[in-house]
Amino acid sequence: MLNFFYKIKEDNMEKFQLYATMGAGFESVVAKELQALGYETRTENGRVFFEGTQEDIVKTNLWLRTADRIKILLEEFTATSFEELYDQVYDYDWAGLIPVDGQFPVKGRSVKSKLHSEPNIQSITKKAVVDKLTKQYRRRGFLPEVGAFYQLDVQIVKDLVRISLDTTGSSLFKRGYRIEHGGAPLKENFAAAMLKLTPFDGTHPLIDPMTGSGTIAIEAAMIARNIAPGKLRDFAFSDFDWFNHQLLKNAKEEALTKETTEHAEIWASDIDESVLAVAKLNANNIGVLQDIKFKQVAVKDFKTELENGIIIANPPYGKRLKDEESARALYHEMGEVFRPLTSFSKYYLTSDLEFERYYGERATKRRKLYNGSIRTDFYQYWAKRK
Repeated sequence: MLNFFYKIKEDNMEKFQLYATMGAGFESVVAKELQALGYETRTENGRVFFEGTQEDIVKTNLWLRTADRIKILLEEFTATSFEELYDQVYDYDWAGLIPVDGQFPVKGRSVKSKLHSEPNIQSITKKAVVDKLTKQYRRRGFLPEVGAFYQLDVQIVKDLVRISLDTTGSSLFKRGYRIEHGGAPLKENFAAAMLKLTPFDGTHPLIDPMTGSGTIAIEAAMIARNIAPGKLRDFAFSDFDWFNHQLLKNAKEEALTKETTEHAEIWASDIDESVLAVAKLNANNIGVLQDIKFKQVAVKDFKTELENGIIIANPPYGKRLKDEESARALYHEMGEVFRPLTSFSKYYLTSDLEFERYYGERATKRRKLYNGSIRTDFYQYWAKRK
């Protein structure tokens, strides 16, 4: 059994084996974000590993734009029977992690393993933790579980068991700026990941001509201004009794000093005035309303004098809206309007595999992504510079 909750003697700081989780297809994007923050990484399907202290748990939760969660890997071992699973889990020092009143729900998942019953995996893991804490705290009867949340996850892949603690709480896509609105808006971290797949850094114009509730344009403005995506929210680690609660306050104060104001123009337009009103509220909530130029305009009427920028859009899929014919008519309009803008690189996300046909041009590159459970393609048309 490997225990990854350990101390480094040289600086007497707790060091953790950490990993970020993300949507399928975005592993390399998250890895690059972590590397840009100064971490050495190791990538597997759905997760990117790195090491860090409590400060790094705070930093990555606050600053990662494209990840879902940050977890601490607590244990790693092989188990092919429930007895082995129970014994290995029981051996861990759970009182060093969870207080006597802590709530510790367990999520379980199994892939290609002898222990394949996920309900049983969850219940056996839970029982082992309860039994150990009951002994360590010298309790009789049930543990109260009325305090802070310590979400435990047990994943078994090919008999390799990994037990982790979620430090994030609500997924990192929940920035805290978006008000509820109907339809199917992109998650904030998905929009940020789309932007990270383009050359966008705020130094060239960006246009979102079908902005909906504004998520792509808002995330672009946050990138351009170096606004920490987690600035409005709190995280699960804030309630851990062993965590230094001053660290998040300090990190948020430092993040404010790193925000900038200068960037190229960001335009966001839509045919629907009501969704533009929502987009403006969302932009105002995170402090970028003045950084985005909103305009009500249909794609067929779109015009711009800007050059050498990026057009990025999440048009209706047809399948999603049960209106394939109108969606494809819109793709044709997009081609008529945007194809002549040859100094712009263009990026479109849709699940329609016939998009290129109706747009009227074959993409420079296509990348398969999953928007939730929907398989989509990210069609990339690179600029033709003069």
